Amino acid sequence: MTPADTMHAIAITAPGGPDVLQRQPWPMPPCGPDEVLIRVAAAGVNGPDLAQRRGVYDPPPGASPLPGLEVAGEVAATGANVSQWQLGDRVMALTNGGGYAEFVAVPAGQVLPVPEGWSLAEAAALPETWFTVTQTLVLRAGLASGMSVLVHGAAGGIGGAAIQIATILGARAIAVVSSPAKAAYATRLGAVATIDYTTEDIVARTLALTEGRGVDRVLDIIGGAMAQTNIEACARGAHIVQVSTLDGGNAQIPLRTLMAKQLTLSGSTLRPQTAATKADIADHIRTHLLPALSAPDFVKPAITPFPFDQAPAAHRAMEARGHIGKLVLVTPFGARA
Repeated sequence: MTPADTMHAIAITAPGGPDVLQRQPWPMPPCGPDEVLIRVAAAGVNGPDLAQRRGVYDPPPGASPLPGLEVAGEVAATGANVSQWQLGDRVMALTNGGGYAEFVAVPAGQVLPVPEGWSLAEAAALPETWFTVTQTLVLRAGLASGMSVLVHGAAGGIGGAAIQIATILGARAIAVVSSPAKAAYATRLGAVATIDYTTEDIVARTLALTEGRGVDRVLDIIGGAMAQTNIEACARGAHIVQVSTLDGGNAQIPLRTLMAKQLTLSGSTLRPQTAATKADIADHIRTHLLPALSAPDFVKPAITPFPFDQAPAAHRAMEARGHIGKLVLVTPFGARA
């Protein structure tokens, strides 16, 4: 390969801990006829990246073996069938993998413009979480104006996105957190109330906040024993969305309560969805959510940037679960942009 055919990427050299992430020369990804080649300024760090690194979340067939499911940067090339993007456009995108690299090729339908007033590092923290919440909580569970939604992990990426999306849609987000600092952050994002699960009973507090009715929707990233808590905190006809299982993939479900309350419990993962499905999610975000992000008073999620070659440190910080907001890797190009 010639230098023009190569770039640098953060590769998983073997399943294991954060130190298996290493910066390496890597072949430049080809830009297919329906794709956009993005020069990456920053890549978000997400839970699936950690699972892939550990060897328990393999990429779907045809996807890049590199981690990284969201990026922001500039359009470096477009495929023959792509007309909506021009060279140099500032974009953010949901990738199918390969985001931990200097360049990544992405289906054009998964690319969105960077909101006005946002840096590329800030924009890189949006796609994975906003696509996930839009797919599950909005399009599948039908979150709408006037509803209440209980949001677990509210100070993290997915939880923060859920609070802001709910607020944009006119729903009321109740944030479940683990510290006063995280409660303050969730409140800044738009949560109408917070519950500190280390000192408060989630069910009792939820019922008190909803005049005994319970919540209409739940976004859960915890799993395990939290499943029963969620069911008890729900109103009749509520919908619980399971998008991760940080504390356990198995749960005891009180089926009679589930039936009596006429509840729905659904789960989903984003990465295996088709390009058409992801494009539909992007269209919904573009039409119904993206305009709000460009408003001068919109509160941007907190980000913690790491230099590109410090991916192991970013993964260790993610695993510690003490951070607020999102972690992003900034490439040398991003540091100059």
